[in-house]
Parts: sequence; C-alpha cells; structure tokens
Amino acid sequence: MSSVKMVNAPDGLEGAGFFATSLDKVVGLARSHSLWPLPFATSCCGIEFMATMGSHYDISRFGSERPSFSPRQADLLMVMGTIAKKMAPVVKQVYLQMAEPRWVIAVGACASSGGIFDTYSVLQGIDRVIPVDVYVPGCPPRPEQIIEGLMQIQELARNESLRRRNSEQYQQLLESYQIQ
Repeated sequence: MSSVKMVNAPDGLEGAGFFATSLDKVVGLARSHSLWPLPFATSCCGIEFMATMGSHYDISRFGSERPSFSPRQADLLMVMGTIAKKMAPVVKQVYLQMAEPRWVIAVGACASSGGIFDTYSVLQGIDRVIPVDVYVPGCPPRPEQIIEGLMQIQELARNESLRRRNSEQYQQLLESYQIQ
C-alpha cells in the first residue's frame, strides 16, 4: 500500500479519453500551487518563517518553492513582525508593485494588531494600510501556523473567480485603502 496521496482533479466531465472542466477551476488550481511569497520580515516572526523554509517544515511542499524578493515577481505578501508607522508607506508601495492577483498574510501579533507595542510609533495592524486576506496569530507563531495560513491562501486562490477582482465590491475595498 502506497502512502502517496494523489490530488483530486477539479470538478468536471470525464469520459473515454477526455476530461472537461471550467477555466476558472484550472486557473485556480494552478494559482494555488504556484504561489511566490515575498517575505517582509522585521522581527522574530521572520525567524519562524526561516524555520518554515527549512527542511523540517519545507514550505516548498505547498507550492511556495521560490520566495521572491522583488515585488514585481511575487503574488503573496507575507508581512511578519513589528511595522513602524514610518514603514507603512513602504509596505503599501511594495503591495502596489505586486502583480494581480495578489494576496496578503499578516503573520504574528505585531503585524496583525501591533502586538504588545501599543505606542505612538508602531502601526496597530497592517490592515490599516493594505487589505489582509489571512491573519496568523501568535507571538511568534509556530511554523505549523504559518503553513496553515499558506494553506488558507491556497484555498482562496483555488476558489477565487477570475472576475472577482473586477467586481464593484473589490474596487470599493481598494478605494477604502486609497488604492487605484
């Protein structure tokens, strides 16, 4: 008996010598297993991300083989650690330089809510400057939690309609962040 688990094919019609499905499902499946994360690590959560990239946890098993350090070649922004208010415009600029579709994970208490640093200089959550898709709690979060957050992004990418980003609701969300 083999311990290898095969991925299920997307919903579709199957017959002798053919398989038909929708373009949305094929593109979603491809997107979900080819995410290129851009790590924006400023504190201890970055160390946990490094552990996640290591051989013990091996984030590449989930389709995030290649971390990108150029926003123009990334589609997943992973903000990890404390973000000072002076860094907020930089985070927003990095987000704007990323290609669509793009997703954001706030890793750790500091990126999600400012953490224990309730001061004048610390941004109280990156969702004040850019939209966030998944929040990973913890101070710092364990590598398993980071992988769970990545799997949630994969689920979003797999099930997202190709036209969702053209919707009026999505445009209103971007306008609320002053993003064109």
